[in-house]
Amino acid sequence: MFGLGGVPLGNEFAVVTDKDAHAILEAAWSAGIRYYDVSPWYGLGLAERRYGSFLHNKKRSEYVISSKVGKLLKASKTAKNRELFPFSPSPNDVIFDYTASGVRRSIEDSLQRLGIDSLDIAFVHDISSDNKLLPTSWQEQFDIAAKGAFPELTRMREEGVIQGWGIGVNTPEPILRVLREADPDVCLMASQYSLIDHKNALNQIFPAVRQKNASLVVGSSLNAGFISGSPRYNYGKDSYKISTEFLEKRKQLREVAANHGVDLRTAALQFSASPDVAAALLVGASSEQQILADYTSMQTKIPAEFWAELKAQKLIEPNAPTPA
Repeated sequence: MFGLGGVPLGNEFAVVTDKDAHAILEAAWSAGIRYYDVSPWYGLGLAERRYGSFLHNKKRSEYVISSKVGKLLKASKTAKNRELFPFSPSPNDVIFDYTASGVRRSIEDSLQRLGIDSLDIAFVHDISSDNKLLPTSWQEQFDIAAKGAFPELTRMREEGVIQGWGIGVNTPEPILRVLREADPDVCLMASQYSLIDHKNALNQIFPAVRQKNASLVVGSSLNAGFISGSPRYNYGKDSYKISTEFLEKRKQLREVAANHGVDLRTAALQFSASPDVAAALLVGASSEQQILADYTSMQTKIPAEFWAELKAQKLIEPNAPTPA
């Protein structure tokens, strides 16, 4: 499954107008995309409102939607929202809450912003070492979720409010831990399985997912646009500080792609969608043209010789699955 991610529609990187956001969603729908991922965090409510404005008029059974829990929004005249999302006009502050009551309220709030009656998937969001905004260590917040959020989401699954749940994070440890300690259906693994960086996911996370009979949604397969030329690598305030190792690897990948007449962005998307444990691939888009180009990339045939040369040059792991 191929899905539209909500980060750009929360104005994370730049201003996207309401009109352009609607056009992106319309282009995605017209192309046949039927999976949509969003979060209260993206623009502090902005992305969910935009998704809802578009999707609430669509037949609910015709699409799959996932959102996130763990971050409650509270409107305030003194909100520090601009410190977090300088391009979003949101009036909200964020409150981290991984308790049972917190995640239930989070889902109810999301359903109101989206204008729909149920979510397909709820991901417990950013309960991870890279989240520097957590009030205590990620392990302490994970312990709260283990007693509160996780069993409550299982109850909500049984109630039919959601169809499944998992966690959505940018690092491997929380995924491995939730697979050991709880009963997730699917986890959102962002920034961890790309042409640039995939060894750990391939050899550590994938076997654990298979053993649990769970699955993954793969996000940020372009490392927040780095593979396609962005001056940042993944997310956060220090995303512009890119290691020479990654810059050199991107250069080598470009050379092999050029030798085979392959678009590197297309190859990166297909690579991240190839594992058997990948139930879906998510991409973000800040324009109609971008989402249509990404969708077209998924239908494009890439010669087997390209993948063989990547393995011969040790640019991808020898056991990494590649598109047929």
